[in-house]
Amino acid sequence: MADVHATAIVGKGARLGERVKIGPYCIVGDDVELGDDVELVGHVVLDGHTNIGARTSIYPYSSLGQPPQHLKYAGEPSRLLIGTDCVIREQVTMNPGTAFGGMETSVGDNCYFMVGSHVAHDCKVGNNVLFINNATLAGHCQVQDHAILGGLAAVHQWVRIGEYAFVGGLSGVENDVIPYGSVLGNRAHLGGLNIVGLKRHGFDREQIHTMRQAYRLLFSNEGTLMERVEDVAQLFPEHPLVTKVVDFIRADSDRALCTPRSGRGG
Repeated sequence: MADVHATAIVGKGARLGERVKIGPYCIVGDDVELGDDVELVGHVVLDGHTNIGARTSIYPYSSLGQPPQHLKYAGEPSRLLIGTDCVIREQVTMNPGTAFGGMETSVGDNCYFMVGSHVAHDCKVGNNVLFINNATLAGHCQVQDHAILGGLAAVHQWVRIGEYAFVGGLSGVENDVIPYGSVLGNRAHLGGLNIVGLKRHGFDREQIHTMRQAYRLLFSNEGTLMERVEDVAQLFPEHPLVTKVVDFIRADSDRALCTPRSGRGG
C-alpha cells in the first residue's frame, strides 16, 4: 500500500506499486506509473506517460515527464522511462520523447543524477551512469553504461558518449566520445583514456596496456582515421575493449568524433 502525504495530489489514473512513498506537495499525473518502493521526497512533479522503476528516489523540485522542449512537439503521447534503483536529486528535469526521435526518452538502472542535471527529449541513457551537478544533455543524445558527466558539462544534440567515458566539468561536448575515453575543455577534445575509471572498475593491467597501444595507433598522425581504425581492428581482433571502440567509430553517427588536439582525426 502506498504512503501518500495529505498535501500531495495524485491523479486517479496513476499506478502506484507496493510501499511507494509520496511526500508533501508532490504532484503525480494520471498517466504516471511508480514501481515498488519508489520514493518522492517532496515537491516533486511527475507528468505525462512516465514510468519510474522500483526503488528509485526523487528529491524536491525535480520535474519529470513535462512536455519536451521541442518547437514541433504537438502533444503526442510520448514516454519517459526511468529504470530501477536510480537517485534523482533536487531540481533535475527530464523530458519524454518526440515523434522525431522514436517517442521515447529512456534512463537505465542504478543511475545517479545530481542537482540541476537535465535529460532532454529522445535521449538514451544506459546503466550506472553518473551526472554531476548541472550536467545537461540536448535532444537525441546517447550515453552508454558507466559514463560520467562532470559538473556543468553540456552535450550537443545527437552526440554519443561511449561506455566508461568521462566528460570533464565545464566541458562543451560537440562530438562523439569513444568508449573508455576522457574529454575536457570548453570545446571538448579527447584528452586520453579514462585510466582512473578503468582501474576503479577492475580492468586489469594487461587490458589497460592493450587499450593504450590501440589508442596511440588510432590517434597517430599517419593516414586517415578510418585507415587507422582498420589497422587497429586487424591488430587486436580478439580484444573486446578495443573491438567496442572500433565498432563505436564505425557506427553511423550524426556527429564527428572527438579527437585529441594534436591529432588530425581525419
